[in-house]
Amino acid sequence: MSGLKHRKALPDDAERIFYIVQHTKEVIYPDYYARPAVDFFGRLHSIDNIRKDIEQGRIYAFEKDGEIIATGSHTDNHITRVYVLPEYQGQGFGTLIMDELEKEIFAEYDFCELDASLPACVFYENRGYRTVRHIKHDLGNGKFMIYEIMEKRKSK
Repeated sequence: MSGLKHRKALPDDAERIFYIVQHTKEVIYPDYYARPAVDFFGRLHSIDNIRKDIEQGRIYAFEKDGEIIATGSHTDNHITRVYVLPEYQGQGFGTLIMDELEKEIFAEYDFCELDASLPACVFYENRGYRTVRHIKHDLGNGKFMIYEIMEKRKSK
């Protein structure tokens, strides 16, 4: 992971972060979700929502050799929008992102919470997160999506 740096995302990073999220979703999620769910994630992580979160200081950009390859966000103690470009997955970048987000959150809170997508559940579980509830989200037209809310408690 030589040369990986992280920083708060800047307004000029919005398009690149949007690309990372949308591209990763389109490559990975169809193996786990039906098209209405994949499309839901696309709308959830719209360019407008990303710009708003950058303005509010919620998004981090992770760079390798000067190029943003991953992103992660949090609002209070709730982690969101952790995405690593597919070609960089399995190299430890997700671990680094979570280490940084958790460090910041645990400085103020006793636990982290996140909405776990199916592709990431095992990753989060291996980091000590436990499912606290399942959510059934109505996508319309008789389609639903199930996802997990997971928590990790601060070590004492």
